[in-house]
Amino acid sequence: MTRGSPYLLGRLAAKQFRKAQWVWQSVTGSEEDAIRAEQEVGRDMAAVVREKARGPAPPEIQSLLEEITAALADRVRNEVHRFEVSALVGEHPTAFALPGGFIFVAPALVDLAGRDRDELAFVIAHEMAHVIRRHAIDRLLGQKVITAATLATPATRSLAPWVRQVGLQWLEKAHSREQELEADELGGRLMRAAGFDPLGAVRLLEKLGTIDAGTDPAGLGAYLSTHPPIDARIGELRARLTLGRGAEPGG
Repeated sequence: MTRGSPYLLGRLAAKQFRKAQWVWQSVTGSEEDAIRAEQEVGRDMAAVVREKARGPAPPEIQSLLEEITAALADRVRNEVHRFEVSALVGEHPTAFALPGGFIFVAPALVDLAGRDRDELAFVIAHEMAHVIRRHAIDRLLGQKVITAATLATPATRSLAPWVRQVGLQWLEKAHSREQELEADELGGRLMRAAGFDPLGAVRLLEKLGTIDAGTDPAGLGAYLSTHPPIDARIGELRARLTLGRGAEPGG
């Protein structure tokens, strides 16, 4: 973060600017400054999330996720971005990203994908896209109790109590419909650039579409209820990535 940013952040927050992304980027100076600032915020949020975890996931799952993340991260154009994935053992089978590139994936989603690398690449790439497109920091700054000035202070003193209070359920909630679809598209393109099959995204979404929220003991249906309809996501993915039905990836 550039020198003097806390002062500028405080002034902007006092004026109650609501366009979070513009505020964050303008007060931190360059794009690199903004990314590094997000990493500081996300690092301390991630520490709280790990506190709430029920224990370490099986090491083979963690290793698999790390290998896939490394391959995807290698294709991200801006090298300032850093991504760290953790298998999150908890109540909800989900995946979500924090500002700065801290990604959490539930073993239940890994199992649902059958540990298929292409399908898991979509899960991770989708969350990476939320970070790259600044959806994660925008949503955080959209909270009424959090201002840009709050984020200018050490996160351990300002955000940790809030994260503990809202819990993982808030972190697991979907972004806006357009942001989710945008993350699907960018995630699919990132998959393809890294050598994964984008049709893995379609296969995973089709699996998710078979889940009935009323009879699903794992709770995946409840998680999916906050996201755009599966059919809409699949249709958008096929159109945006020019994926034909049953065809090889094109474009």
